[in-house]
Amino acid sequence: MADISQNPSDINKQTEVIEILESWKTIRFGEAVTFTKKPRDLRYSEYNKIPFVPMELIPIAKLSSEEFILKTNDELKSGTYFEPGDILLPKITPSFENGKQCIIKELPTPFGIATTEVIPIREVEGISDISYLFYFLLLSNVRTSLAGKMQGTTGRQRLSKNALVNLQIPLPPLPEQRAIAYTLQTIQEAKFTRQREIALERERKAGLMDYLFSHGTKGEPRKQTEIGEIPESWETKRLGEVVTFTKKPRDLRYSEYNEIPFVPMELIPIAKLFSQEFMLKTNDQLKSGTYFETGDILLPKITPSFENGKQCIITEMPTPFGIATTEVIPIREIEGVTDISYLFYYLLLPNVRTSLASKMDGSTGRQRLRKEALVNLEIPLPSLPEQRAIANVFRAIDEKTAALEKEVEHLDELFHAMLEELMTGQRSAVPLIDTEMNV
Repeated sequence: MADISQNPSDINKQTEVIEILESWKTIRFGEAVTFTKKPRDLRYSEYNKIPFVPMELIPIAKLSSEEFILKTNDELKSGTYFEPGDILLPKITPSFENGKQCIIKELPTPFGIATTEVIPIREVEGISDISYLFYFLLLSNVRTSLAGKMQGTTGRQRLSKNALVNLQIPLPPLPEQRAIAYTLQTIQEAKFTRQREIALERERKAGLMDYLFSHGTKGEPRKQTEIGEIPESWETKRLGEVVTFTKKPRDLRYSEYNEIPFVPMELIPIAKLFSQEFMLKTNDQLKSGTYFETGDILLPKITPSFENGKQCIITEMPTPFGIATTEVIPIREIEGVTDISYLFYYLLLPNVRTSLASKMDGSTGRQRLRKEALVNLEIPLPSLPEQRAIANVFRAIDEKTAALEKEVEHLDELFHAMLEELMTGQRSAVPLIDTEMNV
């Protein structure tokens, strides 16, 4: 790849919010854009349906969106006129601070109506590129500067158009603007592609969980049981018959250990099979807690952690045991009978979670699941090899999803790093585009 860095000595001009190349000019934002207004002769009544964009359909930092709903003229009581290709920039807190904004490039009509809480922004042909402007408005320094100029009561502050008009912005030549926008869009599209793959993997996992826990992996005939249809070779068992609930050995003395792994509720992830998240505490710091051992499922018993799907298995600790919050139940497989991963995934089934949640006791907001409800939970139990085969299907999906999530994280980091470098001229996008086109 070509060296796309600029000479650092060229970066020596300070603007209102960022430092940029001396060769780049700066202008007021109001000179680089127009603020779209409804034509005086336009009549909404001439259209059967008009695209409408409420605030909830404006995504966070997504260049191109196709999200809108169609409304009749009678349904449109108020709104902001915009045209395809405009940036829809929210002007109200917290939508502005959260980075919400998008461009809707295609509509079934020549215009659309958005919430009154947006400002529609359009490029000036020959001066600015709309995608460059879009990404410029995502710079953290720009967002912070504009947020500091918002007016109104706490929680309902608004950005005035005047603050935008007078914002000083760097304006490199149009080819550089377009190259910057193209580079950043390419990174974002890669991120969005991974996110779509993650969503598909989660859908696939949900469908397979419904299927495999009722049909198995062998395609055998099924039989009717009190928990529904299951393969003929499977049994139904109470959970209390096929697991143990880990307890502290009577002769164990915490004082014999310098530090002990401790797992508070906030370190228990949502539906993550294996975790190595814990903190080390001395015996004096451990006032209370639930004893558990490596390989146990840590199942929260309190609302809302239980309903949210929190649970995990701690796989590696510097001691043979750990201490968790008192609000968990530690569950262990019985060797030769059950597979801990199979049990983990079964306890995540929505209908199982709902059934157990209905048996919780206590006041609203502090309800707890009793161990007795778990003990009496009827579960389908295939042979141990089939338990492991089922669990392996879900583990493979989880591993693929985790890898995709890591890619999203790296792409997000790359995007923000490149946003800062390209928008200040520390790095030129033009050689990068030329390199890509010549590959």
